[in-house]
Amino acid sequence: MKKKVLIIAAVIVVFIAASAIFIYRSAENASIEAKNIQIQNVDLSNIEDGVYFGEYGFNGLVKAEVKVEVKNKAISYIDLIKHDNGKGKNAEAIPQEVVKAQSLDVDTVTGATVSSKVILKAIENALIKKQI
Repeated sequence: MKKKVLIIAAVIVVFIAASAIFIYRSAENASIEAKNIQIQNVDLSNIEDGVYFGEYGFNGLVKAEVKVEVKNKAISYIDLIKHDNGKGKNAEAIPQEVVKAQSLDVDTVTGATVSSKVILKAIENALIKKQI
């Protein structure tokens, strides 16, 4: 009986270790893939005044929806309507940085790179929709 319990315990430990390795590698791969998300800066002089909506999702886990308000050829406000994130809550500061810089060329938040890129891409998508 003790032998069966030890075998079951060993199987559980191996399963937990394998799961942890899989999760770690998945997160590592997501971070590497996120670095490949290209953010194009948008020429605000081509954007008419108005309110624009954009969204972007990455890897089925991180998603963002934004509302971008443009006045006088400048981004006046960005509302982060929705942000599904893992550990990327700190990236929610990105919209304020974009407004301050009047550019999508802002630094990502350390430890929240994936969410930072997803939010930036959602903002880009909102602004690009109007340029087409």
